[in-house]
Amino acid sequence: MTTTVLAATADSNPVLNISIFLVFVIGTLGIVFYVNNRQAKKTAADFYTAGGGFSGTQNGFAIAGDYLSAASFLGIAGAIAINGYDGFLYSIGFLVAWLVALLLVAELLRNTGRFTMGDVLAFRMRQRPIRAAAATSTLAVSFFYLLAQMAGAGALVSLLLGISGAVAQGVVIAVVGVVMIAYVLIGGMRGTTWVQMIKAVLLIAGALVMTVWALSLFGFNFSAIMQAAADGSPKGEGLFAPGQQYGKSLTSKIDFISLGIALVLGTAGLPHVLMRFYTVPTAKEARRSVEVAIWLIGLFYLFTLVIGFAAGALVGPEAINNAPGKVNSAAPLLAAALGGPVLLGIIAAIAFATILAVVAGLTITASASFAHDVYINVIKKGEVADTEATQVRVARRTAIVIGIVAIVGGILAKDQNVAFLVALAFAVAASANLPTILYSLFWKRFNTTGGLYSIYGGLISTLVLIIFSPVVSGAETAIFPEADFAWFPLANPGLVSIPLSFLLGVVGTYVGQKRHDGSKYAEMEVRSLTGAGIAKAEVH
Repeated sequence: MTTTVLAATADSNPVLNISIFLVFVIGTLGIVFYVNNRQAKKTAADFYTAGGGFSGTQNGFAIAGDYLSAASFLGIAGAIAINGYDGFLYSIGFLVAWLVALLLVAELLRNTGRFTMGDVLAFRMRQRPIRAAAATSTLAVSFFYLLAQMAGAGALVSLLLGISGAVAQGVVIAVVGVVMIAYVLIGGMRGTTWVQMIKAVLLIAGALVMTVWALSLFGFNFSAIMQAAADGSPKGEGLFAPGQQYGKSLTSKIDFISLGIALVLGTAGLPHVLMRFYTVPTAKEARRSVEVAIWLIGLFYLFTLVIGFAAGALVGPEAINNAPGKVNSAAPLLAAALGGPVLLGIIAAIAFATILAVVAGLTITASASFAHDVYINVIKKGEVADTEATQVRVARRTAIVIGIVAIVGGILAKDQNVAFLVALAFAVAASANLPTILYSLFWKRFNTTGGLYSIYGGLISTLVLIIFSPVVSGAETAIFPEADFAWFPLANPGLVSIPLSFLLGVVGTYVGQKRHDGSKYAEMEVRSLTGAGIAKAEVH
């Protein structure tokens, strides 16, 4: 079967593949352009949050489209194919995390903020320092998430077009960055949301086709697929037991705990997910959107379980590890094994659309945070003649800069497992954002100093531990494999950085010079529960 797969990818028609890509790209760009032109009024609210005009169901599909990234489709499928049980733990962590988002932050954030996480934090605290901190954290999380998507894009298109080499993959990543910037500049949040909704439908439909097709080859017996995967794996039936990736040593067991904590707590702190709660008109619709998203995401992760083991059975670990992009190529290789070049082209194009939609959402979130929180409220102190037009103009320029940075970072991280890179973004979000959000919403005494300690402390500790971890150097799979300056043993720093951020929030609160404002907390509590006075979320 491995020979068949390699033949399918080698014999794929580049003209056909490029044509499929162009159909997806031109089609989605056309939708973005059409949706943007339908909206006559171009305000900051329209650019950032589509004016809160989407229903809960629509936003639920968009959240699923935003959340089901290259990590979900490419990284997790490959992780399951290679490591079995341990690979599926990514799916569990990503899905369970939505319960935290639903129960703790979705409705409250929708009622409390207007555009960004900085709006929520700044209501009770000093505007300029806390907005600057929130924007810094948002940019850091977005950067790590963008790295994962760009790495996935390079692997995907390289496999589809049969190209290899650092230069060729770099060109592919650059093209993804350019199209991503075009989405944001043309359509803003409204156009991006429609792309995410369409992408969610296509991705789930494509995964369903692959799942049913693979099951049909084994008499719709999932156990037979698992057995075939074990027979083709050097791990044998150990593929179904924990410990293939995490558990071979005490350090790897601790690393697994660290990963699990980061995945479960990270979603509620992801800025591009939080921003989606502002695109619906009411708190009820915010809850509804999360419920719809949970069902769609849960269904998709069940499909990835079948796809992952089917890739292990029909493609084999050796072919996956030798393909461009390595573990990230498992799902496209399975498509080639099932339906040849045509299905490979369709599935790869869907995955490509997945990447484009996710990176567009990340880019608009990061650019909105810089324009709204940093430029307008920190640099200009809210004293801008035409605030609406200026915000949109600055956000567009910021999107271009972010796109360029993402291209460079994606080229450096092109050989990393995208699911693992996303897990690092979750660690940053859970460390820098979540403690500050929870303290701000639920702790009356919390003040500006506590917020700054929590955000900067969590962010700096996470970044330092990542830089000096096996992710960056000291390992064959590191970003810089030939260098070795790693002294922190864990690949994911969540076990250390998340508790440290919570602790720093407490320490900062008690050492802060300015005491809490009880009246502000009372007002915020009422607004978080009722949505009353939402316009005050954007005071300068």
